[in-house]
Amino acid sequence: MTSKKFRTEHDSMGELQVPADAYWGATTQRAVENFPISGLPMPRQFISALGLVKWACAGANAELGLLKNDVAMAVQKASLEVATGNHDAHFPIDVFQTGSGTSSNMNANEVIGHIASEDLGAEVHPNDHVNMSQSSNDAIPTCVHVSAAIAIHEHLLPAIRHLSATLEKKADEVGHIVKTGRTHLMDAMPVTLAQELGGWRSQIDHAEERLNDTLKRLSALAMGGTAVGTGINAHPRFGEKVAVLLAEQTGIPFTSAGDKFEGLSSQDAAVETSGQLRVLAVSLTKIANDLRWMNSGPLAGIGEIALPALQPGSSIMPGKVNPVIPEAVAMVAAQVIGNDVTVTMGGQSGNFQLNVMLPVVSYNLLQSIELLANGCTVLADKAIAGFTVNEDSIKAAVGRNPILVTALNPVIGYELGAKIAKQAYAEGRPLKDVARELTDLTDEELDRLLDPAALTEGGIQN
Repeated sequence: MTSKKFRTEHDSMGELQVPADAYWGATTQRAVENFPISGLPMPRQFISALGLVKWACAGANAELGLLKNDVAMAVQKASLEVATGNHDAHFPIDVFQTGSGTSSNMNANEVIGHIASEDLGAEVHPNDHVNMSQSSNDAIPTCVHVSAAIAIHEHLLPAIRHLSATLEKKADEVGHIVKTGRTHLMDAMPVTLAQELGGWRSQIDHAEERLNDTLKRLSALAMGGTAVGTGINAHPRFGEKVAVLLAEQTGIPFTSAGDKFEGLSSQDAAVETSGQLRVLAVSLTKIANDLRWMNSGPLAGIGEIALPALQPGSSIMPGKVNPVIPEAVAMVAAQVIGNDVTVTMGGQSGNFQLNVMLPVVSYNLLQSIELLANGCTVLADKAIAGFTVNEDSIKAAVGRNPILVTALNPVIGYELGAKIAKQAYAEGRPLKDVARELTDLTDEELDRLLDPAALTEGGIQN
């Protein structure tokens, strides 16, 4: 806040000075003063989820006859303003706060109560009205799930689909080209670029499938469990109504968790989600590293492709261009894998009826989703869509590949095949020339058996 003036607020612990232009109250101010740890506020997506959850709770309480309509409408209006980001400056609490997220829950209650009171012209109490039928212990786990589910639906899944479609389009363009396959980074039997890019695309498509399956559990909400899972002070239908309203508002099929004790005490769905994000990070690392190897050179490396030249690659070597996008994506993956460790440790910190690492679980989960969504997009648009293929270089390498002799095994046997391959490599001669000298096969037979394009189809060559 910019004001140097203060007003006096109070909570159950007594009075406290709060910046005059702050929408928060005493409880939030205590948290600001207690946790000057990282300077990292809770993510925008989490604050948005807080607003949406408070909006749904007010609506559910009104439908159940527990909250007057005018108060409910004022709370809902203020909550949606929070959800859309109008008041982010009033959510200053550090990620590293009380493990239940009580500070962030009260921050939302106080800000929404303040705005709603101004709008209604009467007091809207942060606890009695905004937090009605709720506890931080079910509100924050609900926000963890809601924020992650929305981020996955609206950002990550579209980015994954875009990357998959880009790979498909690129395979259509260059898929006919036959290249040297590699195992152990050593020359192996030939493959087509369509097969190579198709393998990458399958990894990405499987990531989408895994996330969609996980979303079934991530979309189950703890709301209605209140303090310890019993639902004390909440209507029995409250959690179900909140889930319905959130589903209508977001288009995501949220449900009320069947076991609220699990919903409060564990973060298994968040850990599962983070694990699926880790798998995607591993897939992106594989793709990024393959692109870097294929682009290596341009003269002394593999040099099969040329990635788009995006920026100078060296402050000392003029003309050098580096594979900056695959490098950035590999770093994204490393961060996501590290975040997964934090989420895992947070998930195992459920003691009896409550998990006490909720804010850091949410922070890392949301960061991973954002990084992967952006990483998939830049990899698609700035690396895969624009790379060119060095066909002449690839064709020459395939023709010199002595491992093609593998296709002759059913005809001449492994031992003679190995002899031909080693001699061709040692003498730097075409495989066909050496095979012609050491076997009784005709030129026509050798051409047919050693056709690189035919070899990409597998099976026994006839």
